Amino acid sequence: MTDTIITVQGRFSSFSPPERATVRLSVGFEGADREPVFSETVAASATVRSLVSALHSPAAGPVAWWSSDSIQVWSFRPWSQDGVQLPPVFHSRVGFSVKFRDFAAMAEWIERVAVLDGVTVGDIAWALTEGRKTAVIAEVRSRAVKDAVAKASVYAQSIGLGSVRAVALADPGMLGDRVGASDDGGVHSMSRLMATGAAPDLSLTPEDIEVDAVVDARFVAS
Repeated sequence: MTDTIITVQGRFSSFSPPERATVRLSVGFEGADREPVFSETVAASATVRSLVSALHSPAAGPVAWWSSDSIQVWSFRPWSQDGVQLPPVFHSRVGFSVKFRDFAAMAEWIERVAVLDGVTVGDIAWALTEGRKTAVIAEVRSRAVKDAVAKASVYAQSIGLGSVRAVALADPGMLGDRVGASDDGGVHSMSRLMATGAAPDLSLTPEDIEVDAVVDARFVAS
């Protein structure tokens, strides 16, 4: 009796509450004179640094990590509605990234810095710790393979065959077959990570992290 080849795609998604949140913000001013623009940015940046330093502790504090860019200063000459080039306008900017492990402390800190002159809070990126992410990826990959086995078994049983035996597992498309077109049209790998924590509008509500695994599998059923 000739063996029957069954090729399927297994997938599994897991949602986990975030454990870290990285706030991105900038401090900047503009004006007709370079020196006050520069000085105001330096002073405001120092205030932001002092507020985040008070919360920073690599071991257990509300802030796990933070960084700031070097100050940038530039100018350009705008044009009037009449086509006349106006005097230069000076700009300055310092960017900050602050990673929080305590989300309540993060909300309080944002409330304090957001009202400071020159401060613009950009977005929040939600994430898992590296240890938790590794564990979730391993589990999701395993569940995706089990999903493929279950699908193949159902197909085999529906045509009167018995157990199935895996002969190939691969990232999507690497078996040479176009198996199960992707739902969202994206390009999947064996473990496609989606850390879609940052929303278009700033939200202080933690957003679950989705970890999605997709696998192509080929089985022999007899």
